[in-house]
Amino acid sequence: MRIIFMGTPDFSVAALARLHAAHEIAAVYTQPPRPAGRGQQARPSPVQAFAEQNNLQVRTPKSLKAEDVQAEFAAWKADVAVVAAYGLILPQVILDTPRLGCINIHASLLPRWRGAAPIQRAIMAGDDVSGVTIMQMDAGLDTGAMLLTRDVPIDGATTASALHDQLADIGGDLVLAALSGLAEGILSAVPQPHDGVTYAAKIDKAEARIQFDRPAPEVLRHIHGLSPFPGAWFAHKGERIKVLKAELVASQGPAGALLDDNLTIACAEGSIRALTVQRAGKAPADAAAFLRGYALPRGTQVA
Repeated sequence: MRIIFMGTPDFSVAALARLHAAHEIAAVYTQPPRPAGRGQQARPSPVQAFAEQNNLQVRTPKSLKAEDVQAEFAAWKADVAVVAAYGLILPQVILDTPRLGCINIHASLLPRWRGAAPIQRAIMAGDDVSGVTIMQMDAGLDTGAMLLTRDVPIDGATTASALHDQLADIGGDLVLAALSGLAEGILSAVPQPHDGVTYAAKIDKAEARIQFDRPAPEVLRHIHGLSPFPGAWFAHKGERIKVLKAELVASQGPAGALLDDNLTIACAEGSIRALTVQRAGKAPADAAAFLRGYALPRGTQVA
């Protein structure tokens, strides 16, 4: 097939790589370079970087509403557009342009967790399963009919980072299967159920502070759902310390209190033990390495 690919972050790259190996990529659409790093230099998206490394045509419009942008999109004469975390709204004229329409790789089992942050919200909500849905796009927010799904279990050790990588790989495989089914005329889209709709609101950095006055399982899900970005954190002597990985511990104590010398912190019910932490401006470190350079002894109170 002749494909237009539309995506921006790391999540999208696995699908683009698989599509590039199996089909003709007419063009790659991604968001414009953004300032990043300490120098705030414009940095191309991961999708743009991959596309340029593989000599693919790249377009970075700020919007798809302009007539000239829409005319160029049509001029590629694509059979289908594949969209994966692109980040721009597709007007109806764009949705209608490719012969087989636009299909989306969405990192949840729709209709649960429509929206911007399905991976994080699934973990934070305590879901025991996530997955990928390949859907035919329409004008709504992740409301299109479903072509294929594949589920993935979530357990107490699952972080957003690990689930992200797993779903990105699955999305790449599943979209190839969907395109094959569409090409052969053996795959039909099924409308999403009306029941079970939830929305995955964009993660706000204000959510990142750890609330130790909550039960430990909820605190653990909060930590893992926000790992590695933006990273759940607690404060000690004015410094923010992120917890990127943790485990449940049966110990009890006053919420926010260090119960031993191994980063076991009491919650409202039970406790969590921090396994991987990160100070501002430092690389992530395991708890033992962190404690060699930062004193958090038993009895310390954090918040």
